[in-house]
Amino acid sequence: QVQLVESGGGLVQAGGSLRLSCVASGRGFSMNTMAMGWYRQAPGKQRELVAVISSGGNKNYADSVKGRFTVHRHNANTVFLQMDSLKPEDTAVYYCLVRIGVYNYWGQGTQVTVSS
Repeated sequence: QVQLVESGGGLVQAGGSLRLSCVASGRGFSMNTMAMGWYRQAPGKQRELVAVISSGGNKNYADSVKGRFTVHRHNANTVFLQMDSLKPEDTAVYYCLVRIGVYNYWGQGTQVTVSS
C-alpha cells in the first residue's frame, strides 16, 4: 500500500507561481520503479494529466502547461510541480499520482486557485 502526502496549494494571482510537493511512503514495493506525477480536475470537468515523470526520468506534460510547469523528483519518493505564469484556467484540485506497474495511487488533492 502507498500513502501520499501533498502540500503547496493555495490562492495566487494570475502570473504568479506555486510549487506543489508530494511524498510517497509505504512497504512492499520499490520506489525506484514508480512513476510519479500530477493530474488536475476543475469543476465540471474530467481529471486530466498535468505532468508525469517516469522512474527513468522521462517527462510528459500536457500541452496546456508546457513551458510554464516543471515536474521533477527530489529522490525516489518525492515529486514536485513548479507552476509558473499561472492562469485562471489552471484553477483546479491537483492530485498526486504514483504508478507502480498497472496500479495507480492517488493523493487526497490540493486546491490551486488562480485569480484574474
